[in-house]
Amino acid sequence: MRSASYSDRKVAVTGMGVVSPLGCDIETFWKNITTGKCGIERITKFDPSGFKVQIAAEVRDFDPLMFMEKSQIRKTDLFVQYAVAAAAMAMKDSGLADFSDGYKGEMVVSGVEPGRLGVYVGSGIGGMNTFIREVNKLNDSGPNMVSPFFVPMMIGNIAAGTIAIQYGAQGVNLPVVTACATGSHSIGEAYYAITQGRADVIIAGGCEAAINPLAIAGFTNCMALSKRSDPESASIPFDRRRDGFVIAEGAGILVLEDLDHAIDRGAKIYGMLSGYGNTCDAYHITAPHPEAEGAACAIRIAVKDACDNNKYLEIKLNEDPKIYINAHGTSTPLNDRSETLAIKKGLGEEMAYKAAVSSTKSMTGHMLGAAGAAEAVVSLLALRDGVIPPTIGYEDPDPDCDLDYTPNKSRKMQADLALSISLGFGGHNACIAFTRAENIRGEK
Repeated sequence: MRSASYSDRKVAVTGMGVVSPLGCDIETFWKNITTGKCGIERITKFDPSGFKVQIAAEVRDFDPLMFMEKSQIRKTDLFVQYAVAAAAMAMKDSGLADFSDGYKGEMVVSGVEPGRLGVYVGSGIGGMNTFIREVNKLNDSGPNMVSPFFVPMMIGNIAAGTIAIQYGAQGVNLPVVTACATGSHSIGEAYYAITQGRADVIIAGGCEAAINPLAIAGFTNCMALSKRSDPESASIPFDRRRDGFVIAEGAGILVLEDLDHAIDRGAKIYGMLSGYGNTCDAYHITAPHPEAEGAACAIRIAVKDACDNNKYLEIKLNEDPKIYINAHGTSTPLNDRSETLAIKKGLGEEMAYKAAVSSTKSMTGHMLGAAGAAEAVVSLLALRDGVIPPTIGYEDPDPDCDLDYTPNKSRKMQADLALSISLGFGGHNACIAFTRAENIRGEK
């Protein structure tokens, strides 16, 4: 089945799934992204009265019963439910899984051997809602009332484990945890595993469900969240008025597949995952390095990978660069300034000023460990459809952030390369590079 040597293996994306504040299916999510809809509203998961921050980007209209049995739902934290749902969408979309009842019922996995199917799904925080609930039970009613499922519901690796059990994935399994870079690092490490021949297919992405009083209080007190009351002007990346990010939740999953394996089974291909950069600032637990060298290095590595994987891409970039960058773009003063510098250093100023940049966190809020995975979905669809999503709420340009941020309205542009950047507390930097499905072998 495999015609290429491991060192020559290319990685295709053959399935995608998303649970987000802008929709719980790919079509709805993409429509809302391209039309510039804001998914931020007043918090409904608890009464935020008395909190300095009262807005968030919550997942709406999510029914876990579409994806799981009631008995299983009672034993899983919400972050796992989001991940299971997004994985079911992605696996069905890829054609590797067939369900007898929507996304439930009897399920058959075909087209990949169990030992060659892996799962790389991480969460930045894990089962925080479960942790809070069980601590309250311990304090209120004593140790005998703590759930026997407390530990397996709470631990951060359980989304990857649950998905593996569901699909009989007996191959490589790695739940990455790098805070807000988790989703991108999960996808990038899965890319490495496939190119190294350790798997033919990997279910990869991130998930998060941490909109609760403790998380809101903690992020607020470390000066990370926006205190604006107007949802439309709270997450405003690269705007001079920005004062913090807006917390969000959800999951994003990609099905990554060895290209020859995908072609052999006649799979549709959204695009190619062609590069991945992974570095660390080694500078500060929350603040980005002011010179942005680590993030710039991650960008350079990802672009070099992509050019090495497609010998005509470098020519195109030198002659007429058409690049889309889905920025981390958190709407915090330090991040947006540092990331702008990283893009300039990573690409060179001439190419950076020609790139179309946007932060879709202006619409989704910051989905934490799920952010990079959801933004990978955006990057692939931007390449597929030739559409650059907007950065909404952009009104007052910051002189330190002077790139083309696609203000307020999407526009048509057929990019040849899409970069998705994710930066996490602890100084973690990730950049993943996607290229179009056309000329997938880098041939004319």
